[in-house]
Amino acid sequence: MTLSELFNTFANNLLPILLVSGAGFLLGKYLSIDPRSVGRVIFYLFSPVLVFNLLFNNPLPLSEILRTMGFAVAVMFTIGMVALAAGWLMRLKRPLLVTVLLTAMFGNTGNYGLPLVSFAFGKDALAHASLYFVTTSIVMNTLGVLIASLGHMNFKEAALGLLKVPTMYAVMLAILLGRLNVHLPISIERTVMLAANASIPLMLVLLGLELHRVQWSNSLRVLGLSTFLRLVMGPFIALWLSLQFGLQGAARQGNVIEASMPTAVTTTVLATEYKLDSPLVTAVVFVSTLLSPFTVTPLLVYLGK
Repeated sequence: MTLSELFNTFANNLLPILLVSGAGFLLGKYLSIDPRSVGRVIFYLFSPVLVFNLLFNNPLPLSEILRTMGFAVAVMFTIGMVALAAGWLMRLKRPLLVTVLLTAMFGNTGNYGLPLVSFAFGKDALAHASLYFVTTSIVMNTLGVLIASLGHMNFKEAALGLLKVPTMYAVMLAILLGRLNVHLPISIERTVMLAANASIPLMLVLLGLELHRVQWSNSLRVLGLSTFLRLVMGPFIALWLSLQFGLQGAARQGNVIEASMPTAVTTTVLATEYKLDSPLVTAVVFVSTLLSPFTVTPLLVYLGK
């Protein structure tokens, strides 16, 4: 693994993503743009449409779909258990423990992971990465919402809140239409494609907008723990589990990269919606994104060999 390999991998695969996010950062710095409004548009419109499109049009056979989804759940569950154990050992209060769980379990598999996998490994790996993203979205919009809600709500209130999450309905609709072999009318298909294609660039801009408003928190222990779990433990857990699930080739490349992404931007949306420490969550997103080229670049080179 030479310095030239690392530099070329970074420039060709990560730099375009960071440049679009940088444009969002500059927009947030010089224009009065409310990231929360943009985040809600993504949460309630673009993300559900993207999930529907990826799930409805995925070409993989059922066995590969189930394997990829099982791998994604296993990665999130394992990191969650490690985060929970570390939080208990550090005697974190419930809101901070919830913050660690959210920021450690959920990586930026959409607006960072999908274009990165596409640039680095092509369509075959992207099919697996898309399923990983869909699985992350399902888990985040169910278990993630539940975890975020438990920061200040009881279990019943948190569970009822899941009925307000539009991505769940997008998943159910995609599965239903797929099972019935329904072909979308051209007008609807093109509408879905337009919105889905706009989702990732908009998410990248949101990433920049959110990074602009980062506020440093006194909870540096949580910041360090979450970043370490996401960028260091995430890849190691993913590589180990890829062996257990028998992932090879494009499946291994797409899934492991998705599992190694920095903290998801949408955790800041959840933090705001459910009154967690949003400055702390934003700080974790900022730091993990800023440091991610140092962990993701060598991983791309390794998986590409």
